[in-house]
Amino acid sequence: MRLDKVLEQQQVGSRKAVRRLFQRGLVCVNNQIVREEGFNVEPALHTVVVAGKQLDFTGHAYFMLNKPQGVVTAVKDSEHTTVIDLIRAEERTPKLYPVGRLDRDTEGLLLITDNGQLGYELMHPEKKVVKRYEVVVNGALDELDYQRFAEGITFIGGEQCQPAELTILTSSPEESRAYLDIKEGKFHQVKKMFLSVGKKVVFLKRLSMGPLSLTTELAPGMYRRLNASELKQLMPYFETKNRNE
Repeated sequence: MRLDKVLEQQQVGSRKAVRRLFQRGLVCVNNQIVREEGFNVEPALHTVVVAGKQLDFTGHAYFMLNKPQGVVTAVKDSEHTTVIDLIRAEERTPKLYPVGRLDRDTEGLLLITDNGQLGYELMHPEKKVVKRYEVVVNGALDELDYQRFAEGITFIGGEQCQPAELTILTSSPEESRAYLDIKEGKFHQVKKMFLSVGKKVVFLKRLSMGPLSLTTELAPGMYRRLNASELKQLMPYFETKNRNE
């Protein structure tokens, strides 16, 4: 969260007094003087010291969810269970939302947070964050399919996908299994990419997004908070905003 908001949360002083602390170089993050009031900090990643006193503050919420089939990736839905409904009421915050979208019949890794800036950084097309999917299709996959994905699939109508990496695990005329790594998130993209090469997706699961990977202890429908190690791996995305200010 913004550093000036942390100081406000800790009742360090009035807005004017807080501004003076920054100007005087009395605000330090990880032993470095910070003068930008909008600098982003998280308690698991940063130590904040103001005028020689270390602050104890709370940060954003970060959950890794193994989304099950049949649940919609939305904050609210009048007909279906949402991914937010799977988070216990006592752990929800008012601005909690899913980062990115998985179709109702798709399962796997979903990050749920109330940090809007982090979500923006992870999903922005220019960031080219890699998402890995496990895919099962109803036909044989071969070297030609690998090449077409590597060159960039073109949908009917001319829409062009970025090059993607297809790793074929098993292949037979009846069913094939593969990993697909993509760096964008067009609507129904994975399913449409395989339809473009004449195969229908019969199972789809997201395994990873950027530095986050779905862990084996999470059964479909289960979730947990990100640990300190995972948050550290996300640090480059926290710091992007700081560098741009």
